[in-house]
Amino acid sequence: MRAPSARTVLGIFAAASYLWLQPLAAVTPARTLTADAAELFDWVSHSGDGGGLPFMIIDKRQAHLWVFDRSGKLQGDAPVLLGVARGDDTAPGIGDKKLSEIKPDERTTPAGRFLAEVGMNLRGEDVVWIDYDAAVSMHRVLTTNAKEQRARRLETPTPSDNRVSYGCINVPTAFFETVVSATVKGGNSVVYVLPESRPLRSVFSGLATAQSNLMTSGR
Repeated sequence: MRAPSARTVLGIFAAASYLWLQPLAAVTPARTLTADAAELFDWVSHSGDGGGLPFMIIDKRQAHLWVFDRSGKLQGDAPVLLGVARGDDTAPGIGDKKLSEIKPDERTTPAGRFLAEVGMNLRGEDVVWIDYDAAVSMHRVLTTNAKEQRARRLETPTPSDNRVSYGCINVPTAFFETVVSATVKGGNSVVYVLPESRPLRSVFSGLATAQSNLMTSGR
């Protein structure tokens, strides 16, 4: 049997730290943090990268969202729908295009750290703008196109059918209203979207720096 890799050890440590940091009254997650999400949570909690704001972590590979308050206490978690195209970058100029002009391979949900804010979309609905210039937001699941069966996709146990949007993050309606909106409370929040085609540390450079410092201090 091979010895566990450094990545595995760090993931286990981060997951343990996540559980230790949660108050006894914390919400029990429907799904525990994935290894990458736990590692990012641990870094955010210790580095103060969230700037004292509520924050959210989205694992695109698992199509899942976790919401935390300012103190890092879990408020809830839920499955989400993401852009139909896989990739971690935003297509140039996509925010200025009509939906009908956006090609299938441009419909990505970008990875990265985003300072999000509550606002309104063109339909007059309240949303959480993740990247306003790229027209990427988090909102209640859209059910206007019956053929897409978006609500049903959120109910299935696998993330394989959760890729259907133009890039926006669709959240179950009740969860958006009772957890997301209640946590951000009309202000700013930080949204961390984990990459699916690039290494975690290539997107979150601060995490890479923290790992390097940890390894150096351990010598």
